[in-house]
Amino acid sequence: MHEKELEPWQHTHLFGGTEVHTGERRTRWVIALTLTMMVAELYAGFAYNSMALLADGWHMASHAAALLVAAFAYAFARRNAGNPRFSFGTGKVGALGGFASGVGLAIGAILVFVESVERLLSPVEIHFDEALLVAGIGLVVNLVSAALLHDDGHHHHGAEHHHDHNLRGAYLHVLADALTSLFAIGALLAGKYFGLSWMDGATGMLASLVVARWSVGLLRDTGAVLLDAEVSPERRQQVIEAIEAEADNRVCDLHVWRVGPKHFSAIVSIVTHEPRPPEHYKQLLHGFSDLAHVTVEVHRCGEMPRHGSTRVSKNHSVDNVHGAA
Repeated sequence: MHEKELEPWQHTHLFGGTEVHTGERRTRWVIALTLTMMVAELYAGFAYNSMALLADGWHMASHAAALLVAAFAYAFARRNAGNPRFSFGTGKVGALGGFASGVGLAIGAILVFVESVERLLSPVEIHFDEALLVAGIGLVVNLVSAALLHDDGHHHHGAEHHHDHNLRGAYLHVLADALTSLFAIGALLAGKYFGLSWMDGATGMLASLVVARWSVGLLRDTGAVLLDAEVSPERRQQVIEAIEAEADNRVCDLHVWRVGPKHFSAIVSIVTHEPRPPEHYKQLLHGFSDLAHVTVEVHRCGEMPRHGSTRVSKNHSVDNVHGAA
């Protein structure tokens, strides 16, 4: 068969997007804001002998690094969207960036907790007025950054929610910065007006525990995507019921996994007395608009499959198709 005759059956795997989208542009703006505030806090920390500001400055430095990872993930996914080395495209790169952000959050939480304990054991003198001014500016910058990164693009298709995990990771980083800035302001006010200097270390420990909880949630969600374990049993059952609602169809094997922020892939093996073309079974799944890549395998009931063989018998029909996103 001539190569040109295959074109109607071929398709791309551009599940992650090929253009610069809102999440990537917002991440770039937040990187600029974070780096600027990081330099300001480190300078103020040295100038005013404030360990609180120095700690927050280095904290922002670690988050700036995580934001750079997020920006890299967007660029990498876009530039390699058509690379045939990636069997199902680069849609999971965002989840990988989110997982890296989760690891960074966990490390940051541990470092802040250890530093807070040290501050409780060895209190330092703080220039409260200067530290409060810079911490207040830092809080405003973090809130603006969080507003820029807030993911309004959470979608609900069928029975599954869709998230930009890369954007979510960046959002949680700046939210963690805002939280630590808020706790720092509270601790500085308590120290200035009530002499409760120990509040500085205590609030740092509390903030680190909250950030650690966020990191665990992000690692759990993105890890499920990377390990193809995200799709719920309820969603799998809905796919099975859609196929088995017709005639004597029985689903003997089903795999559903994410291939992009809004796209899933599925492999469905069906046993039936009267096999139909794969396109027929695809139509049974038309209600699942996020199933962008479906592979259908049809077995005639009564004929045992040859396990371990790469050959397809005359009674098997295999088709790879690209459905509507």
